[in-house]
Amino acid sequence: MPNPAHAYASCDRITLTGVAAVGFHGALDFEKREGQPFIVDTVLYTDFTQAAATDDLAQTTNYAEVAEIIRTHIVGESLDLIETLAVRIAQNILDECAYVHALEVTVNKPKAPIEVTFGNVAVTVFREREGTQSQGGKGAGARG
Repeated sequence: MPNPAHAYASCDRITLTGVAAVGFHGALDFEKREGQPFIVDTVLYTDFTQAAATDDLAQTTNYAEVAEIIRTHIVGESLDLIETLAVRIAQNILDECAYVHALEVTVNKPKAPIEVTFGNVAVTVFREREGTQSQGGKGAGARG
C-alpha cells in the first residue's frame, strides 16, 4: 500500500517529536489505574510561503499550541486503544490549525505490558484536511 504522506513530499513540514506525558490508556485495568508514559511525534504538512514572506507567527502553525493539544489528549480521557488516541489527536490538530493540510501522528507506548523484551510499540495515523486532494505541493488545500 503506498504511503499517502509521499503525496506531500514537496510540502513544507513542521516536525514535533517527543511530546511526553503520563496517561492512563490501555485495555487492561492496571493501565487505567497506574498510568504510564506516552510519547507523541507528529509531522505537519503545510506551506510556509506566507509566514516566511511576512515573518509573522499568525501566518503559520504555532507548534507550541500543537504540543499543548497533544499533551491534553495524553493526560485526558482514558482510552483503551492508542489507535484511538492517535486519531483523536490528529483530528483535533486539523480542527484547530488552519494551516495544516495533512499530518502524521505517532503515539509511542514504550512501557506497554508485553511479556517479551521490546524497545517500543507505536501506532501512526495519517490524516488530510477534508477537501484536500492528495496532490501535495505548495498550497495544497490551503485555508486561512
